[in-house]
Amino acid sequence: MAALAGIYFYIKPDLPSVTVLKDVRLQTPMRIYTYDGKLISQYGVKRRIPVKLEEVPQELIDAILATEDSRFFEHHGIDPIGIMRAAVSLVLTGEKRQGASTLTMQLARGFFLTREKTYIRKIKEIFIALHMEQELSKQDILELYLNKIELGHRAFGFGAAAQVYYGKPLNELSLAQIATIAGLPKAPSVLNPISGPERSVERRRVVLLRMLDEEYITKAQFDEAASAPVTAKKHGAEIEVDAPYLADTIYNEMVEIYGKEEAETGGYQVFATATSELQLAAQRAVVRNLHDYDERHGYKGPLGYLWNIPKSESKDEKIPELSLSFDISNKTSRDDWDNTSIIRVLEEVPHIKPLMPSVVTKVDEQSIDVLSVDGETRTIAWDGLDWARRYITDFRQGSDPKTASDVTQEGAVIYIRQQEAQWRISQIPEVSGAFIALNPENGAVEAVVGGYSFYQSQFNRATQARRQVGSNIKPFVYSAAINSGYTLASIINDAPINQWNAATGVAWRPQNSPAEYDGPIRMRKALGKSKNVVSVRLLRGVGLRETADYLTRFGFNKDDIPLD
Repeated sequence: MAALAGIYFYIKPDLPSVTVLKDVRLQTPMRIYTYDGKLISQYGVKRRIPVKLEEVPQELIDAILATEDSRFFEHHGIDPIGIMRAAVSLVLTGEKRQGASTLTMQLARGFFLTREKTYIRKIKEIFIALHMEQELSKQDILELYLNKIELGHRAFGFGAAAQVYYGKPLNELSLAQIATIAGLPKAPSVLNPISGPERSVERRRVVLLRMLDEEYITKAQFDEAASAPVTAKKHGAEIEVDAPYLADTIYNEMVEIYGKEEAETGGYQVFATATSELQLAAQRAVVRNLHDYDERHGYKGPLGYLWNIPKSESKDEKIPELSLSFDISNKTSRDDWDNTSIIRVLEEVPHIKPLMPSVVTKVDEQSIDVLSVDGETRTIAWDGLDWARRYITDFRQGSDPKTASDVTQEGAVIYIRQQEAQWRISQIPEVSGAFIALNPENGAVEAVVGGYSFYQSQFNRATQARRQVGSNIKPFVYSAAINSGYTLASIINDAPINQWNAATGVAWRPQNSPAEYDGPIRMRKALGKSKNVVSVRLLRGVGLRETADYLTRFGFNKDDIPLD
């Protein structure tokens, strides 16, 4: 007792206060939703879905207690029987095989200590656990454990583990799945069913045996769960609306307000002003119109060839080659390729929604068959091919194709995309675009699209691009004029301007487009006709600096307004 007291007072200055656990805030990722409550994205390294103790299935609690700490409700933070067993094992083997850690001790280590196997860490763990048992109830400790423990693949807590490994909430898991995740705390990196399925099955059997020994399950339940197949696969957050430009815009705003760490771990649930319906409609509109524009300029050909590789007809013509991590030079004919090999190649082709990498496997008169990266064989009819005139330049295209062989050939690696119910041969548009819709009554963003594909380019052309605004600036110039005393009925001379610059020896002659002039004209009519020279005269009347100052009222940055 004297020795224990001496050790306690020796390490007491290093012991943390466990009172913080009474009001602990677990690191939880930020989740971003549309206005109508559909998940757009989740940000944060740690995946955690906090659950209340009453929301946890009894089978999971039984499995954890049976495996990790069967006397949890009997001891006061440390298990003397477990400690004696670990001590005997250490004396007999000379190895630290058993840690004798109760759930409370594991929780103490998770919050305050590291996993290093040292005697001083174990002693600290024991004293912290004793403190925790004095400050918290057994139910509080068990709930913290269920939400804090690391369970592999960045899942923290059993709520997150159920989602990561099975894509389900806890109350929908089978006994076999519950036993699988209940066995993870011992070594989550190697016992999880994704990284180590065989070891996971062995660990699951251990958990089920402990549940059987403790009479939590029957022999029939044990047999069924122990023989169940491994059904785990990696699941991400349940994204309901894929709108990465919108999500990224909101994420950057949250980081600016709260800082990166707080934004990503504070458990914030952020709701956009954009609805899912309008956001998805905007994205479809941008993609559809960019493809329509791009296709009017012709088809630029396949990404490469697996077989039937054409020979260059001139030294200026370059045959496209695929950049792969493995050599395919020995596969020169269709017979060298099975579907598995083709799909392996397609998996290395960049996946850019809504495009799907595919290989042409058959060419008929006016249709083609393709094998896609998802393993499906599809037929593309003539309506999906007839647009593909050969691209020559931005202003010249080849003649209209008459047959499918005028467009492509077997062995070609291409992109296809679905437009409504029809599949079409396609390509990545060289032009990009942006779309933003604002509610005019309150400025709320109804939809934002920053480019063709966020997965191709994260640059948001709607919010980050700097472009010449053109005639869009005129209403702001007219507003500055009205603020300076002009009215909609003010008469301005719509006549050519010829201003000599003695310094350069050149006259400045701004013109209307088209170059038509109406003479004296009312301001409201000049704005309706977008008269350039009237805008220049208004700028002169108000003053360049005064106009620039006035434009800042609308959110323009003064540094972005050149005085010319």
